[in-house]
Amino acid sequence: MNKIRHVLGISGGKDSAALAIYLKNTYPTLEIEYYFADTGKELDETYEFINNLEVYLGQKILQLRAVKDSPVDPFDHFLARYGGYLPSKQARWCTRHLKLEPFEAFVGNDPTVSYVAIRGDEDREGYVSHKPNIQTIYPFRKNIWSEEVIDKVLNNDNLESLVEIYCQLANGKKRNMLLEVAKYPVSFDFDQDQKLRALLDLNVSLFNQVVFEFLKTTPYPLGAVADFPLLDNQDVLGREDVFRLLEESGVGKPKYYTELPLAINGQKGTYFRSRSGCYFCFFQQKIEWIWLYEQHLDLFEKAQEYEKSGYTWNEGERLEDLVKPERMQRIKEEYLTKTTRACNMKKSNKLLDILLDESELEGCVACFV
Repeated sequence: MNKIRHVLGISGGKDSAALAIYLKNTYPTLEIEYYFADTGKELDETYEFINNLEVYLGQKILQLRAVKDSPVDPFDHFLARYGGYLPSKQARWCTRHLKLEPFEAFVGNDPTVSYVAIRGDEDREGYVSHKPNIQTIYPFRKNIWSEEVIDKVLNNDNLESLVEIYCQLANGKKRNMLLEVAKYPVSFDFDQDQKLRALLDLNVSLFNQVVFEFLKTTPYPLGAVADFPLLDNQDVLGREDVFRLLEESGVGKPKYYTELPLAINGQKGTYFRSRSGCYFCFFQQKIEWIWLYEQHLDLFEKAQEYEKSGYTWNEGERLEDLVKPERMQRIKEEYLTKTTRACNMKKSNKLLDILLDESELEGCVACFV
């Protein structure tokens, strides 16, 4: 087998950058390749943020482009292939062609561990490649393994193997309890998530070692290595930890997170862009379109140009209508009312927390994390 590669995709967002910083500081022996899938339609603030990260890492972040021999940007190249049909939540051809396919081409057939920055305070699964030579690891979570791996490890068909490995590795006061949980089959009354949580709560490091031993019976990349430094990892990092890592490293937050003053009809607040990705991303909120209009008019006008094909970025509303004075005023009023109410209802009174809670509920992990 070829030497295993370790890769980390940098989206231009906070989480993937913080993961790069965390891995460099915590596991300096890992030889990680960093890459950024460039659509050609990112904000200047994104490129500046990636440059800052490169300086800290002391390593170049490879820029992947889906099309290398086209006279136009990758997005425009594929847009022409789709006859001007803009991507949408229902048809995310942009993510597939501009992010995922370049990544899988970059990896090729090499056995690869891909690190993904899903945080410990998030309840979602990141992108897992269907290529058998790519294995996903989530260092910020209590459970670092992908759902696909857990499905195999805790499957009742493999119960005997699981118990055998625990018998070999478990010791100490909790040994009997660990074996009891390991032997208990997954059922309607004790589902896989409950079993996973129980084993992790008893001993995270031991669970990781058990999974690692199990992987040796599989074709997964980590099944072919003698050791893996993250087996002893017990860190669980959330959003506050991410911002702390960015600040302490000197990389800082992406500048599009800078809160700008917003006032309308006596109401006052702030607004900003809550996500990385293309400047015209269809996942952004209406107030973020207003942000683009007021902070990057040239890019907003370019986004408008794409709608001349007859398709729109927002379902049922063209950008030219969204920025009419009365419509902009209503969007700002609704936004200020919503964020004020949300701040009053939630524990945090930070606007950044409120908007990031919303933006992280949907979107492509490959673009935003």
